[in-house]
Amino acid sequence: MTVRRELVGGVEHRPIVIVDYSANWPTRFAREQRRIRAALAATAVRVDHVGSTAVAGLAAKPIVDVQVGVPDVDAEQHYAGPLVAAGYVLRVRELGHRMFRTPDLAVHVHVCTAGSGWERRHLLFRDWLRRNATDRAAYETLKRSLAARDWPDMNAYADAKSALITEITHRAQEWAHTTGWTPGAP
Repeated sequence: MTVRRELVGGVEHRPIVIVDYSANWPTRFAREQRRIRAALAATAVRVDHVGSTAVAGLAAKPIVDVQVGVPDVDAEQHYAGPLVAAGYVLRVRELGHRMFRTPDLAVHVHVCTAGSGWERRHLLFRDWLRRNATDRAAYETLKRSLAARDWPDMNAYADAKSALITEITHRAQEWAHTTGWTPGAP
């Protein structure tokens, strides 16, 4: 299945750099979380730290990923303007997801419908990597290996990780089913 992805501003060639975990990433997330909550108020049902920077000890691109659950991601009129006014720039539009970022490219804000599969998958993946050292190490090894290659853009790099992410997600889903895991408080 092909998912239509609109890159606002077109394809950007950027080097992929993986760095060791930084204790500053949760601090940066907390700052962005306050900024987003101030901009969106009740429209932001959840604001979570996701992605590799949300997993202590995991090397990552030094880009903090924030996931914002809203009542309806397709109702951009309720969140896009306030996010832009708060200093974020729209970068990606795709089915079930929008991505904004800071002008310095250090923060990505992923907007999805609260309670959606998109939201659940990212929270589950994060929580599983926080608990499973084997999958965390495999994911880091793959990221470091892929970062050594030249990619036309970050989306191509992300797509190259998809097979391992799918494998890890299957294990995480089994764990969630067995343990009764549900997304925690935002």
